[in-house]
Amino acid sequence: MKISGFTIVRNAVKFNYPVAASIRSILPICDEFIVNVGDSQDGTLELIRSIESPKIRIIQSQWDMSLGAGVLAQETNRALKECRGDWAFYLQSDEVIHEEDLNKLKFWMRHYLNKKDIDALRFWWFHFYGSFWRYRIDFGWYQKQDRIIRNNGQIESYGDAFGFRRIDGKAMRTGLTFCYLYHYGWVNSSEAMQKRSDNASSIGFMDKNNAFTGGYGDLNRFPSYLGTHPRVMQEVIQQHPLSREDFKNICRKSWWNPCLWMRLRFKTGRRVKTRMI
Repeated sequence: MKISGFTIVRNAVKFNYPVAASIRSILPICDEFIVNVGDSQDGTLELIRSIESPKIRIIQSQWDMSLGAGVLAQETNRALKECRGDWAFYLQSDEVIHEEDLNKLKFWMRHYLNKKDIDALRFWWFHFYGSFWRYRIDFGWYQKQDRIIRNNGQIESYGDAFGFRRIDGKAMRTGLTFCYLYHYGWVNSSEAMQKRSDNASSIGFMDKNNAFTGGYGDLNRFPSYLGTHPRVMQEVIQQHPLSREDFKNICRKSWWNPCLWMRLRFKTGRRVKTRMI
Protein backbone atom coordinates (compact mmCIF):
# COMPACT_ATOMS: atom_id res chain seq x y z
CA MET A 1 0.00 0.00 0.00
CA LYS A 2 1.30 3.44 -0.94
CA ILE A 3 0.03 6.74 0.42
CA SER A 4 0.29 10.09 -1.33
CA GLY A 5 -0.15 13.31 0.62
CA PHE A 6 -1.10 16.41 -1.33
CA THR A 7 -1.95 20.05 -0.77
CA ILE A 8 -2.12 23.44 -2.44
CA VAL A 9 -0.69 26.66 -1.08
CA ARG A 10 -0.29 30.30 -2.08
CA ASN A 11 0.91 33.27 0.00
CA ALA A 12 1.10 31.17 3.16
CA VAL A 13 3.72 33.43 4.74
CA LYS A 14 1.82 36.62 3.98
CA PHE A 15 -1.40 35.30 5.52
CA ASN A 16 0.23 33.18 8.22
CA TYR A 17 -1.07 29.73 7.29
CA PRO A 18 0.58 26.83 9.20
CA VAL A 19 1.24 24.87 6.01
CA ALA A 20 4.63 23.53 7.13
CA ALA A 21 3.05 22.06 10.27
CA SER A 22 0.21 20.68 8.17
CA ILE A 23 2.59 18.85 5.83
CA ARG A 24 4.82 17.59 8.64
CA SER A 25 1.81 16.23 10.52
CA ILE A 26 1.20 13.41 8.00
CA LEU A 27 4.58 13.16 6.31
CA PRO A 28 5.64 10.14 8.47
CA ILE A 29 2.94 7.91 6.93
CA CYS A 30 3.21 9.23 3.37
CA ASP A 31 5.37 7.68 0.68
CA GLU A 32 5.29 10.97 -1.23
CA PHE A 33 3.85 14.43 -0.72
CA ILE A 34 2.77 16.65 -3.63
CA VAL A 35 2.70 20.40 -2.97
CA ASN A 36 1.13 22.64 -5.60
CA VAL A 37 2.67 26.07 -4.93
CA GLY A 38 0.84 28.91 -6.62
CA ASP A 39 2.40 32.18 -7.70
CA SER A 40 3.06 33.96 -4.39
CA GLN A 41 4.22 37.39 -3.29
CA ASP A 42 6.12 36.13 -0.27
CA GLY A 43 8.46 33.29 0.70
CA THR A 44 5.98 30.42 0.34
CA LEU A 45 8.08 28.42 -2.10
CA GLU A 46 11.16 28.79 0.12
CA LEU A 47 9.11 27.75 3.15
CA ILE A 48 8.06 24.50 1.48
CA ARG A 49 11.61 23.81 0.32
CA SER A 50 12.86 24.35 3.89
CA ILE A 51 11.04 21.20 5.03
CA GLU A 52 13.81 19.26 3.28
CA SER A 53 12.16 15.89 2.86
CA PRO A 54 12.90 13.60 -0.09
CA LYS A 55 9.22 12.67 -0.03
CA ILE A 56 8.13 16.17 -1.06
CA ARG A 57 7.61 16.93 -4.73
CA ILE A 58 6.81 20.54 -5.61
CA ILE A 59 4.87 21.62 -8.66
CA GLN A 60 4.54 25.32 -9.44
CA SER A 61 1.51 26.79 -11.13
CA GLN A 62 -0.06 30.08 -12.12
CA TRP A 63 -3.48 30.22 -10.48
CA ASP A 64 -6.35 31.64 -12.55
CA MET A 65 -7.87 33.97 -9.97
CA SER A 66 -10.67 34.94 -12.36
CA LEU A 67 -12.28 31.60 -11.42
CA GLY A 68 -12.92 32.88 -7.89
CA ALA A 69 -13.37 30.08 -5.38
CA GLY A 70 -13.31 27.53 -8.22
CA VAL A 71 -9.56 27.95 -8.60
CA LEU A 72 -9.07 26.03 -5.35
CA ALA A 73 -10.70 22.89 -6.76
CA GLN A 74 -8.86 23.31 -10.06
CA GLU A 75 -5.47 23.49 -8.34
CA THR A 76 -6.36 20.71 -5.90
CA ASN A 77 -7.14 18.46 -8.86
CA ARG A 78 -3.86 19.47 -10.48
CA ALA A 79 -2.01 18.20 -7.40
CA LEU A 80 -4.19 15.08 -7.19
CA LYS A 81 -3.26 14.08 -10.74
CA GLU A 82 0.40 13.95 -9.65
CA CYS A 83 -0.33 11.46 -6.85
CA ARG A 84 0.84 7.87 -7.41
CA GLY A 85 -0.35 6.19 -4.20
CA ASP A 86 -3.29 3.88 -3.62
CA TRP A 87 -4.71 6.53 -1.32
CA ALA A 88 -4.45 10.32 -1.68
CA PHE A 89 -4.45 12.17 1.66
CA TYR A 90 -5.47 15.81 1.22
CA LEU A 91 -4.86 18.56 3.74
CA GLN A 92 -5.48 22.24 3.21
CA SER A 93 -2.82 24.62 4.49
CA ASP A 94 -4.57 25.23 7.84
CA GLU A 95 -5.48 21.58 8.57
CA VAL A 96 -3.36 19.38 10.83
CA ILE A 97 -3.48 15.76 12.01
CA HIS A 98 -2.56 14.64 15.53
CA GLU A 99 0.43 12.30 15.71
CA GLU A 100 -1.55 9.91 17.93
CA ASP A 101 -3.87 9.23 14.99
CA LEU A 102 -1.30 8.35 12.34
CA ASN A 103 -1.16 4.62 13.06
CA LYS A 104 -4.96 4.49 13.25
CA LEU A 105 -5.25 6.15 9.86
CA LYS A 106 -2.76 3.77 8.32
CA PHE A 107 -4.74 0.86 9.80
CA TRP A 108 -7.99 2.09 8.21
CA MET A 109 -6.33 2.63 4.84
CA ARG A 110 -5.05 -0.96 4.92
CA HIS A 111 -8.46 -2.19 6.11
CA TYR A 112 -10.32 -0.54 3.23
CA LEU A 113 -7.64 -0.99 0.55
CA ASN A 114 -9.35 -3.91 -1.17
CA LYS A 115 -12.90 -2.87 -0.29
CA LYS A 116 -13.55 -1.13 -3.59
CA ASP A 117 -17.00 0.01 -2.49
CA ILE A 118 -15.34 2.62 -0.24
CA ASP A 119 -14.35 5.84 -2.03
CA ALA A 120 -13.08 7.94 0.87
CA LEU A 121 -12.33 8.04 4.58
CA ARG A 122 -14.04 10.57 6.80
CA PHE A 123 -12.85 12.67 9.73
CA TRP A 124 -14.58 14.44 12.59
CA TRP A 125 -13.57 18.10 12.72
CA PHE A 126 -12.38 20.60 15.29
CA HIS A 127 -12.87 24.13 13.97
CA PHE A 128 -10.82 26.16 16.44
CA TYR A 129 -11.86 29.78 16.73
CA GLY A 130 -10.12 32.77 18.29
CA SER A 131 -8.28 30.58 20.77
CA PHE A 132 -6.63 27.20 20.37
CA TRP A 133 -8.89 26.12 23.25
CA ARG A 134 -12.29 26.99 21.71
CA TYR A 135 -14.13 25.35 18.82
CA ARG A 136 -17.29 25.90 16.78
CA ILE A 137 -20.23 23.51 16.70
CA ASP A 138 -22.87 25.97 15.53
CA PHE A 139 -24.69 26.34 12.22
CA GLY A 140 -22.45 26.79 9.19
CA TRP A 141 -19.44 24.92 10.61
CA TYR A 142 -19.43 21.41 9.14
CA GLN A 143 -18.47 18.72 11.63
CA LYS A 144 -17.29 15.92 9.34
CA GLN A 145 -15.62 15.73 5.95
CA ASP A 146 -13.57 13.43 3.71
CA ARG A 147 -9.83 14.00 3.41
CA ILE A 148 -8.48 10.60 2.31
CA ILE A 149 -9.70 9.45 -1.11
CA ARG A 150 -9.09 6.39 -3.24
CA ASN A 151 -6.67 7.40 -5.96
CA ASN A 152 -8.39 5.74 -8.90
CA GLY A 153 -9.05 8.70 -11.18
CA GLN A 154 -12.78 8.57 -10.40
CA ILE A 155 -12.86 11.21 -7.66
CA GLU A 156 -12.34 14.95 -7.93
CA SER A 157 -12.33 18.10 -5.82
CA TYR A 158 -15.13 20.55 -6.58
CA GLY A 159 -16.45 24.00 -5.70
CA ASP A 160 -14.06 25.78 -3.36
CA ALA A 161 -12.27 22.48 -2.57
CA PHE A 162 -14.61 21.98 0.39
CA GLY A 163 -14.77 18.27 -0.37
CA PHE A 164 -14.69 15.58 -3.05
CA ARG A 165 -17.20 13.92 -5.36
CA ARG A 166 -17.35 11.01 -7.77
CA ILE A 167 -16.93 11.97 -11.41
CA ASP A 168 -19.85 9.70 -12.39
CA GLY A 169 -22.21 11.71 -10.18
CA LYS A 170 -22.97 8.88 -7.77
CA ALA A 171 -22.89 9.47 -4.02
CA MET A 172 -19.53 9.16 -2.29
CA ARG A 173 -19.23 5.98 -0.21
CA THR A 174 -17.22 6.66 2.92
CA GLY A 175 -15.64 4.80 5.80
CA LEU A 176 -15.13 6.39 9.22
CA THR A 177 -11.64 6.88 10.62
CA PHE A 178 -12.84 7.82 14.14
CA CYS A 179 -10.08 10.46 14.06
CA TYR A 180 -10.15 14.23 14.32
CA LEU A 181 -8.94 16.82 11.86
CA TYR A 182 -7.64 19.99 13.53
CA HIS A 183 -8.65 23.08 11.56
CA TYR A 184 -6.72 26.20 12.60
CA GLY A 185 -7.85 28.65 9.93
CA TRP A 186 -9.67 30.86 12.41
CA VAL A 187 -7.00 31.20 15.10
CA ASN A 188 -4.75 34.18 14.56
CA SER A 189 -4.31 37.76 15.66
CA SER A 190 -7.31 39.95 14.82
CA GLU A 191 -5.14 41.97 12.42
CA ALA A 192 -3.94 38.90 10.53
CA MET A 193 -7.44 37.42 10.41
CA GLN A 194 -8.84 40.67 9.01
CA LYS A 195 -6.27 40.68 6.20
CA ARG A 196 -6.88 37.02 5.44
CA SER A 197 -10.65 37.44 5.48
CA ASP A 198 -10.57 40.55 3.30
CA ASN A 199 -8.39 38.74 0.77
CA ALA A 200 -10.63 35.65 0.74
CA SER A 201 -13.87 37.59 0.32
CA SER A 202 -12.44 39.93 -2.36
CA ILE A 203 -11.63 37.02 -4.67
CA GLY A 204 -14.73 34.98 -3.93
CA PHE A 205 -13.31 32.40 -1.50
CA MET A 206 -15.59 33.56 1.29
CA ASP A 207 -19.10 34.96 1.52
CA LYS A 208 -18.74 38.58 2.65
CA ASN A 209 -21.63 38.02 5.08
CA ASN A 210 -19.50 35.42 6.90
CA ALA A 211 -16.24 37.35 6.77
CA PHE A 212 -14.24 38.28 9.85
CA THR A 213 -15.48 41.57 11.28
CA GLY A 214 -12.58 42.70 13.45
CA GLY A 215 -12.83 40.62 16.60
CA TYR A 216 -13.72 37.23 18.08
CA GLY A 217 -16.08 38.50 20.75
CA ASP A 218 -16.73 36.61 23.98
CA LEU A 219 -15.04 33.23 23.60
CA ASN A 220 -16.98 31.82 26.55
CA ARG A 221 -19.95 31.23 24.25
CA PHE A 222 -18.01 28.46 22.51
CA PRO A 223 -17.16 24.99 23.90
CA SER A 224 -13.73 24.62 25.46
CA TYR A 225 -11.20 22.04 24.30
CA LEU A 226 -9.37 20.26 27.13
CA GLY A 227 -7.19 17.84 25.20
CA THR A 228 -3.81 17.97 23.51
CA HIS A 229 -2.92 19.51 20.16
CA PRO A 230 -0.66 18.04 17.47
CA ARG A 231 2.99 18.27 18.45
CA VAL A 232 3.86 20.20 15.28
CA MET A 233 1.64 23.08 16.48
CA GLN A 234 3.04 23.43 20.01
CA GLU A 235 5.37 26.36 19.32
CA VAL A 236 2.66 28.32 17.50
CA ILE A 237 0.18 27.70 20.33
CA GLN A 238 2.62 28.79 23.01
CA GLN A 239 3.24 32.07 21.19
CA HIS A 240 -0.46 32.98 20.93
CA PRO A 241 -1.31 35.45 23.77
CA LEU A 242 -5.10 35.14 23.59
CA SER A 243 -4.88 31.34 23.80
CA ARG A 244 -2.56 31.46 26.83
CA GLU A 245 -4.99 33.69 28.72
CA ASP A 246 -8.01 31.71 27.62
CA PHE A 247 -6.46 28.41 28.74
CA LYS A 248 -5.80 29.86 32.21
CA ASN A 249 -9.47 30.84 32.46
CA ILE A 250 -10.61 27.41 31.25
CA CYS A 251 -8.39 25.67 33.82
CA ARG A 252 -9.86 27.79 36.62
CA LYS A 253 -13.41 26.93 35.59
CA SER A 254 -12.84 23.28 34.66
CA TRP A 255 -10.36 22.19 37.33
CA TRP A 256 -12.77 19.42 38.34
CA ASN A 257 -13.11 17.94 34.83
CA PRO A 258 -11.34 14.56 34.30
CA CYS A 259 -10.89 15.44 30.60
CA LEU A 260 -8.62 18.28 31.69
CA TRP A 261 -6.65 16.13 34.14
CA MET A 262 -6.11 13.44 31.50
CA ARG A 263 -5.91 15.88 28.54
CA LEU A 264 -8.44 13.77 26.66
CA ARG A 265 -9.12 14.68 23.05
CA PHE A 266 -12.86 14.96 23.41
CA LYS A 267 -15.51 16.88 21.48
CA THR A 268 -19.11 17.34 22.53
CA GLY A 269 -21.68 15.67 20.30
CA ARG A 270 -24.06 18.56 20.88
CA ARG A 271 -24.81 20.77 17.85
CA VAL A 272 -26.05 24.34 17.95
CA LYS A 273 -28.54 24.74 15.10
CA THR A 274 -28.24 28.52 14.92
CA ARG A 275 -25.16 30.60 14.21
CA MET A 276 -23.48 31.88 17.35
CA ILE A 277 -22.75 35.50 16.44
